Amino acid sequence: MKIKNYMAIAVMSIMTAIAYTPIASADDGMWMINAINKALEQKMQERGLKLKAGEIYNADAEGATLSDAIVALDFGCTGSVISDKGLVITNHHCAYGDVHSLSTNEHNYLEEGFWAMTDKEEVNIPGKSIFFLKKVIDVTEETRQTVADLKAQGKPFGMRKLSFIMEQKYSKESGYEAWLSSMWSGSKYYIALYEVYKDIRLVAAPPVSMAAFGGDIDNWEWPQHKCDFAMYRIYTAPDGSPAEYSENNVPLKPEKKLNISLAGYKPGDYTMVIGFPGRTNRYSSSFEVNEKETVTLPISNELRGKQMEIINKWMSRDPAIRLLYSDYYFGLSNVQELNAGEVKCFGRFNVVENKQKEEEELQTWIDSDPERSAKWGTLLKDLKAKYAAVEDIERNTTYYRETLVRGSMISRVASKINILKYEVLKKNKIKRNFGVGAKPSEDEINCCKKYRFCGRDFESVTRQMKRDYANFNLDVERDLFGYAVEMYYENVDSGFFSQYQKELKSKFTGNDGKCDYNALAGFLWDNSFLTDIEKVKKYMSEEHTVNEYLQDPLVRFYEEIGIIDFNKKRSQTEGKPDISALEQQLTHAFYQMRLEKGIEQYPDANSTMRITYGTVGDIQPYDAVTCSWRSTTAGILEKYDPDKYEFNLSEKQKSLYEQADWGRWGFYPSGSKKGKKGEEKTMYVDFLTDNDITGGNSGSPVMNANGEIIGLAFDGNKESLASDAAYIPGYNKCVCVDIRFVLWTLDKYAGMDRILEEIGI
Repeated sequence: MKIKNYMAIAVMSIMTAIAYTPIASADDGMWMINAINKALEQKMQERGLKLKAGEIYNADAEGATLSDAIVALDFGCTGSVISDKGLVITNHHCAYGDVHSLSTNEHNYLEEGFWAMTDKEEVNIPGKSIFFLKKVIDVTEETRQTVADLKAQGKPFGMRKLSFIMEQKYSKESGYEAWLSSMWSGSKYYIALYEVYKDIRLVAAPPVSMAAFGGDIDNWEWPQHKCDFAMYRIYTAPDGSPAEYSENNVPLKPEKKLNISLAGYKPGDYTMVIGFPGRTNRYSSSFEVNEKETVTLPISNELRGKQMEIINKWMSRDPAIRLLYSDYYFGLSNVQELNAGEVKCFGRFNVVENKQKEEEELQTWIDSDPERSAKWGTLLKDLKAKYAAVEDIERNTTYYRETLVRGSMISRVASKINILKYEVLKKNKIKRNFGVGAKPSEDEINCCKKYRFCGRDFESVTRQMKRDYANFNLDVERDLFGYAVEMYYENVDSGFFSQYQKELKSKFTGNDGKCDYNALAGFLWDNSFLTDIEKVKKYMSEEHTVNEYLQDPLVRFYEEIGIIDFNKKRSQTEGKPDISALEQQLTHAFYQMRLEKGIEQYPDANSTMRITYGTVGDIQPYDAVTCSWRSTTAGILEKYDPDKYEFNLSEKQKSLYEQADWGRWGFYPSGSKKGKKGEEKTMYVDFLTDNDITGGNSGSPVMNANGEIIGLAFDGNKESLASDAAYIPGYNKCVCVDIRFVLWTLDKYAGMDRILEEIGI
């Protein structure tokens, strides 16, 4: 679910220091689907592609292309249509939240798996949408003219305003949903037109013991042994048009479906991935990468690691808590491991130093022309100074975010009290006080003697609060809150503390100068109505003044200081132009330099459809270590451990793996159709390619030279985790689940004959 890659690089040797050039090789990269030129087509064909570019994407030609079968699942993951009845396959971890939302203590579909044995058992997922790309249009000149017109009229011309104008125009003209995207920080602009379907139903999802075998322990590792897939179905109105959920809706009849190959693959075979990668930042400066490596990520990694320990302790004690927190913990651990690996890879692969070399080349190019020198001559120097100036503020901000903002979910309900406050003020026609860290004015406090919150906004907020409480356990949150309080006080500069926070620390500090943070956190927790469900119900059914709500100790602790305090301090220190504006200028400069030098380049990922190509192959993660390009079911049994949740199997799973009845889905290692004498069939589970992908590509089809599915992309390896900022050839790997293992699971484990027949296998 996470891999990232970019910028071109040349590997001297696995045993020597890695250095790279800014020249982007056509053998890597997340290329825009509409930008497959002759040179890129030829490169792919030289690597083994048997298709023409027009068979992959061609919005103006008659007939469907491969891209017409590839969809975005709310732009968080990718899927592909694999049947004439709108069946979509993606990763299990993309469907994790949906499976979790359907699960109860009586029917825990995460643990049991979800299998719709008939179409009537397919369950609608409210709020879920699937997007089909219809066309990509270059609107660079039109967008620039719109900016010029807005400037001349003295109107705002930021990306939000531009998007509104351009998207409204193209949506009206086309009848599709239009999204404006900026490439290379505004060097180019494109409109993507999407057809959106909103009746999406869950069809299949294996249990986590299969889909996520190895859990967090194996996450980002190799070898892995996950059967990471899930299936949805798209439904339409009877006339085939997109429609909201209705019992009268029918399965989609797609323009295109992807075929599945059972022929397998071998090292060196061509692979191609098309999907919607979410974000890369490969044009970032060396200063930005250094800040992440040395300042922000080490802080968040340490704090999130401890939060995971606290949650896991409770999850291990109580299955109900495991179910309650499984989705949240899954996301938390995913990000924490990604960031920890990112820091390690930044250092191991000398990303900062290599970016500095690129910047030296850029500076030489800038200085060689008076016009460029006037425009960008001090750009790198200015960036260096700005990052140095805000380093301490960024450190404080990171600690604040990781403790009081997201350190405990109780902060969610505390923050909603201000929304209720504003509802009272609105009803009493009192001007809202939005000042930074502002205390309520006399008018606010006295806007009513007693007031029972009511009205549409209040009802909406209270419903949200009820959902919040339903999603966490107060015992778990108390432990998380206690840890957050201590880390906040110990690491944030006291100059940022609110007056109330200072008073609390003083109150619980002994003669030895040490603060009893357990007692401080306990005082806040025990004296707040927000930490007891019955108190919440009682308090909110009574009449109270605004001030009575705001005087709750927990509310005061959270609300008398906010992120705006930190942002204001940073803004004052940073000055204008700010770092963001300078980073954009750096991207413009790199783009222009490479354009002038005739270097092929691709923009950072931004959830637009991209294509990446590569080959199947092994990896040498360290000197004298070689890892195979595939894993088999033998590895599942080797890792099996009934005492470890991550490596446990049900009796049925274990028995099936031991029986090794692979049927038509297995194959002989020798490659012969009947097998050599004494040779037994085997089953590949996962395999490696060097396709350049990142988050958002999860669930993307991994296709062979004919455009047939051989697997699904679901993860990266630890050596690839610098790829947000830089692509490292030889180390960046895409971890894929073998489509034959998926089909075997549907057949032998789930007994879903109807789906196999539908697919046409």
